[in-house]
Amino acid sequence: MTSTTDLHTDPAPIVACTVSRDVQNFDLLIEDMESLLGEAWGDLGFDEAVAFLTQPEAESLEFVAIAIDAEDEPLLQDLGEIIANAKARGVKVVLIAEDVTPAALHQLLRQGADEFVPYPLPEGELATAVERMRMPAPAPQAEAKPAADAVKLKGGGDGVLIAVQGVAGGVGATTMAVNLAYELATSSKDKAPRVCLIDLGLQFGSVATYLDLPRREAVLELLSDIDSMDGDSFGQALVSFEGKLQVFTSPADILPLDMLGPQDMQRLLDVAREHFDFVVVDMPSTLVQWTETVLNEAQIYFAVVELDMRSAQNTLRLKRALQAEDLPFSKIRFLLNNAPKFTDLQGKSRVRRMADSLGISLELQMPDGGRLVPQACDHGLPLANHAPKNPLRRELQKLATTLLSFGDSDAEAA
Repeated sequence: MTSTTDLHTDPAPIVACTVSRDVQNFDLLIEDMESLLGEAWGDLGFDEAVAFLTQPEAESLEFVAIAIDAEDEPLLQDLGEIIANAKARGVKVVLIAEDVTPAALHQLLRQGADEFVPYPLPEGELATAVERMRMPAPAPQAEAKPAADAVKLKGGGDGVLIAVQGVAGGVGATTMAVNLAYELATSSKDKAPRVCLIDLGLQFGSVATYLDLPRREAVLELLSDIDSMDGDSFGQALVSFEGKLQVFTSPADILPLDMLGPQDMQRLLDVAREHFDFVVVDMPSTLVQWTETVLNEAQIYFAVVELDMRSAQNTLRLKRALQAEDLPFSKIRFLLNNAPKFTDLQGKSRVRRMADSLGISLELQMPDGGRLVPQACDHGLPLANHAPKNPLRRELQKLATTLLSFGDSDAEAA
């Protein structure tokens, strides 16, 4: 590692710098920088960074890695000045953050940071971030492409909001959300409703994988500055699947789930509902501060469970948590995935006992679609395309028909 003094005396070009209160607090960052750059990097303190960026030695810099933790949050103004000076010199900025609040991270990203990597650093994540920053800017003629690809939206709508959340991991909530949204979007050849599928799994959302769609950088840009979002910017963040279903994917990078606040979520949902007839939201299994916003706004809130002990225990926890906060637990409709077959009397009895013991209704029961379901997900296809006669697909098709009539009655009431 090159010391701060060497930055002024060593003629060897420095292509990157870490900027931190004490880089020794980030030993994994030191290892990754040495692995990536050898001796072609240096270290700066916060008070040295701005001065160094104005010197001729800084002309060879490609990027700076600003490493911060919870103790550095009072210095947000100084950190913003470092980012501004780096951007003015054409130097890329990657944030390395440990135990930093979402509000602070959000502010620094809005001030111009190019990449964010959580600390402790995931294996190879810094190298991936640097590679992305080194990618050449698109040619001027290519700048019109996002506008051409952007989904053109029509306003004036009041869409039905449908949320889908898994009570436990791996119960099939995302599969339900993706296929239900596609069934709604393809329900009619003449006048199909406008449907938007939003993946709110900001960390490990897999809607893009299940539909084989790219994750646009516009998603992170929109989430980082949601106050200025409008129909046009929302449309640019969407990706169209077969020209029938519009999808707001999760970001390419892992983000804190509470990067968005309740007001941010309210704004996102309002814009989506204004431009679509149905908005299907794939929720993370974790409860966050904006879960209440989605629960209150949703006309229908599906909670996906399976016939096992973890689903039963988590349902009981969810019930206690919502009732303790006086939230509308009664709005949640429980959907049993991989339900027992009609001839499985013992399984049917277990379903009744589970519902009675938890004090819930399990009227919505989806059959086991077999191995064709994960195959469809791996191939990035809805069940309607991959296995149209699959029993799970047929039940989702029926559910979509029911929801369409709900949307029609809701529109008539309005």
